[in-house]
Amino acid sequence: MTVFSSGLRSSLELKNFRTLNTPLLLNRKRCFGISGIKGHSAVGSSIDPRRSFTKKREWENSLLDGLIADSSFYLATHPQLLQPSSDSMDLLPDLWRHEYWLPPGITWRDMEQMQECPRPRDLLFALPLALGFIVLRLVFDRVVAPPLGRCVGLRSRLRMAVAPATKLESFYTQQNRQPSQSDIISLMAQCDKTQRQIETWFRHRRNHDRPSYTKRFCEACWRFFFYLIAFLAGLATLINKSWFWDQRECWTGYPQQPIERAHFWYYQLELGFYLSLLLCVSVDVKRKDFKEQVIHHIATIFLLGFSYCSNYVRIGTLVMLLHDSSDFLLESAKMFNYGTGWRKTCDTLFVIFAAVFLVTRLVVFPSKIIHTTLVLSMEVFEPFAGYYFFNLLLMVLQALHVFWAVLILRMANKFLFLGKLDKDERSDEESELEEEDDDKGEGEEKDEEGECCWERSKDALNSKLKMLNKSFVLNNLNNHRAAIVSKMRKAR
Repeated sequence: MTVFSSGLRSSLELKNFRTLNTPLLLNRKRCFGISGIKGHSAVGSSIDPRRSFTKKREWENSLLDGLIADSSFYLATHPQLLQPSSDSMDLLPDLWRHEYWLPPGITWRDMEQMQECPRPRDLLFALPLALGFIVLRLVFDRVVAPPLGRCVGLRSRLRMAVAPATKLESFYTQQNRQPSQSDIISLMAQCDKTQRQIETWFRHRRNHDRPSYTKRFCEACWRFFFYLIAFLAGLATLINKSWFWDQRECWTGYPQQPIERAHFWYYQLELGFYLSLLLCVSVDVKRKDFKEQVIHHIATIFLLGFSYCSNYVRIGTLVMLLHDSSDFLLESAKMFNYGTGWRKTCDTLFVIFAAVFLVTRLVVFPSKIIHTTLVLSMEVFEPFAGYYFFNLLLMVLQALHVFWAVLILRMANKFLFLGKLDKDERSDEESELEEEDDDKGEGEEKDEEGECCWERSKDALNSKLKMLNKSFVLNNLNNHRAAIVSKMRKAR
């Protein structure tokens, strides 16, 4: 009875038990004659109130005991109601079927019986952590990043003043930032401006909206500190683990592997950080690989969440450590690239980053991580839905690695043949369109600067000519006077 009573208390949280209460309660009311008790209480003065109250309490206790007895019998004949339940699993019961998340023969009840096991509801900690990262980043951008920018000699982008033009501004904000030739002709008629003036106005307007080097530096600096701390902390927690050196140990005792507290927080912090990046993607600097970055963040979030629920924690920690090992090198190279006088340092960091990235993402990741999850795991369990989903996400990451590797090899080719890094092919320039605008703008600005220099030199030349002319006239007068004086002396 004690076992069934404790089972009753746990089953009270089940929605199935709510439908059970009504027939059992009605049955007990019939057995104990509720209507008879109510009839006696209606007599009023013929029965002692204390005695009536005592009988009522005795009846309630008997009713409760009978209800527990009948419910215990019902739960004994329906043992599936005694399985542990969580609120997150009650929301979408079809989604949380153990066949999708766990190997064959393992249920959520088996996982609940294990101490320090990962539970899906633990992922809710990542939401407040993501908001905390956003607040911390705002403080970081205002307190920590500006002094570091001054230390590296942060450059400032030259922004030309934009002349006020109502019609051009309306076209820019409502229709298109890059007007076509027909649009320019139409705007020429409306604004009474030349084609060159309109193109120059739009170029200066686009340049005014582009993010400054300060914003880029703050973003790179924030990511650098997180990736560096995450890499060092992850390496400290995994360096002594057996699965760090032998990936077969990732599947020893799977899936009933207890999770350590350090790995729990490693997962939560990484998941919260990538959630914060996804939430801030609309306000961050939009680069050439913007779509690939969004896909990367989404795939990483799904990968972390699914691997935690399915207890792929050991292999998940290796994936996070592998990615953090090269990310902080890239962000450090960006930081020095935005400064002045750090060209050699930036080039050196880029070479180190390119070597680490190509080795870890194109060699170690497919040969160790993907091979472990795709092949070695089959020695422990049979394939299930989660096995295919997890490996699919790893393949998505690997495709992104190949995409970024091509961009890095382009930069390396320029570095070897030109001797310097001309442009950041991976993600440092915003878009190809804006790069073309920069090239055109630089040419036109050079023309404008040439015209300004010619005007200044022309004015200076005119002033010098005037001075020379005056001096020449004076010299002629002096010479003429000297000649007359000499002639007068000879005549005398």
